[in-house]
Amino acid sequence: MKLNVLFILLAVFSISLQAQELEKEQQLDSVVITSTRIDLPFSKNSRTITVITQEDIKKSATTNVADLLQQVAGVDIRRRGTAGSQADLYIRGGGFDQTLLLIDGIKMDDAQTGHHTMNMALPIEVIERVEIIKGPAARVFGQNAFTGAVNIVTKKNMGNLVTLNAQTGSYNQLNGGVTVGSQLEKSSHIIHVSRNTSDGYRYNTDYDNQNYFVKSTFNTDKAPINFIASFQERKFGANGFYASPSAINQYEETQASLVAISSEIKKEKLTLKPKLYWKRNQDMYVYIRQDPSIYRNLHQTNKVGAALDASYKSNIGITGFGVDVAKVFLSSNNLGSRNRFMTTMFLEHRFTFVDDKLDITPGVAVNYFSDFKFHAFPGLDVGYKLNDALKIYGNIGYTYRIPTYTDLYYNSPSELGNENLDPEEAISEELGIKFNTGNFNLSFAAFNRDSKKLIDFVKENETDLWQATNIRDLNTKGIELHASYGFKIGTFNQKIATGYTFLEDDLKTVSSNFSRYSINSLKHHATASFQTQFIKNISQNIIYKYAERTSGQSYAVVDASVNYNLKAFEISIIANNIFNTEYTETNLVPMPKGNLLFGLKYTFK
Repeated sequence: MKLNVLFILLAVFSISLQAQELEKEQQLDSVVITSTRIDLPFSKNSRTITVITQEDIKKSATTNVADLLQQVAGVDIRRRGTAGSQADLYIRGGGFDQTLLLIDGIKMDDAQTGHHTMNMALPIEVIERVEIIKGPAARVFGQNAFTGAVNIVTKKNMGNLVTLNAQTGSYNQLNGGVTVGSQLEKSSHIIHVSRNTSDGYRYNTDYDNQNYFVKSTFNTDKAPINFIASFQERKFGANGFYASPSAINQYEETQASLVAISSEIKKEKLTLKPKLYWKRNQDMYVYIRQDPSIYRNLHQTNKVGAALDASYKSNIGITGFGVDVAKVFLSSNNLGSRNRFMTTMFLEHRFTFVDDKLDITPGVAVNYFSDFKFHAFPGLDVGYKLNDALKIYGNIGYTYRIPTYTDLYYNSPSELGNENLDPEEAISEELGIKFNTGNFNLSFAAFNRDSKKLIDFVKENETDLWQATNIRDLNTKGIELHASYGFKIGTFNQKIATGYTFLEDDLKTVSSNFSRYSINSLKHHATASFQTQFIKNISQNIIYKYAERTSGQSYAVVDASVNYNLKAFEISIIANNIFNTEYTETNLVPMPKGNLLFGLKYTFK
């Protein structure tokens, strides 16, 4: 691992010596980060933010968001199986319940369990970019943004076109999709339908995944009215996914949907962003696929909410404020019938001094939960721009997570929930530096998080049931490095991107005799990609991922892709795990060895 890290650091150093001599080709500054109440260009934010652009997505050698996020150091996607059927999202060593997913700024948290977070991930064909916010984000988003947040930004319009996509490959993978874009005088529309199937790479890992997405924007010449409707259904064999690896006959079906209406109203110095939304998740799990009567869970969660984000520009800076009101309804044969009313109020103000070189943004989020009462979580961001290319920044904030209904009420033959649990809490600090010259971007951050009241399942005697308890304290510290460099060979664009994260967890001991809490963070996490083109119409991409967990397990995986464009046609080959690495990401579920996916896309306008 030391050689891998040394290689990355040397590459970054050599790149930085040449970066300022290159002409600027792609300005990341032009990307406005929309996942906060105060919209700011990328370089003006005093937080650690990674942006995956539409071009990055196209050249990522992936077919879904779960695989895409795996290419970002500091983001730990623990997949069970393939094609994004089931995956958990972690940032900087936090748990899967401690990271928030958003779609166009709408929170996709699931009150039942964070295992369903990635169920809402949209098809990559309709995504404009992905914004990854690391560190304490509760002040900005409220609960569940314990270690960070991921915001999926959908495309605004695609013009007038129809795209047909078909793929086939290893394990009898068959993917088909249609994407339609329509641009009218005062409205635009996007429709996407796709279905992905496979026999599975081993016994009982077959899947049948369907995706439906509609986005319509009306009144485009004035205050736009955006309508989004999405539905994802996944049916998959879950060999060893949950319980123990010996449980080879498990099966699961999930449905995730979102219906939302939003707008953006600008009145000179005031900007208002109202939203109305309804999110639904359904999960059906059976222990024995061939005989569901042995053990079966069925959960249905509905969340109905309204939010208003606003910002006001004045002589003393920009004030961001907002309110988010939601009601959650749960119906479950195991967890019972539950409901929760939530209200979150936000307030922050961005001061600038010294000719706008120094920015200071204090803020606070105040939450009310019908079952957990009031909580307030303040935070502070500070940044100083040394010159046009270089900025230093720091932030500090309190963050928290409300227990899920699974934590509170889930009962099984081996475990018991605990309805008296308290929210998890933490204070996080971060110091960082950003360097951006257009074609060359470099960022470095050091962070620390002190977590209290973490939920663990413990017991005193070996024959007892596991009991959920607020018993753990955890300190997590680490460093993070990202660099990307774009250049030309002849008339063709090339890009190198690297990332590295180091984490160190200090888990405090507990008084109980047995503890099930497992810290298995990515202690070392290195990523690298090389996007190249040497011949007209043909481009290549190579992705390297190295992971070493706190358990001692380590592995390296290399993916690659080739794309050939011929007028309206695009032919692609995606190769995953080309060196046949044997590895697991969670629960001892073996991931597939080398496999291929061949694709054909046709676009007509």
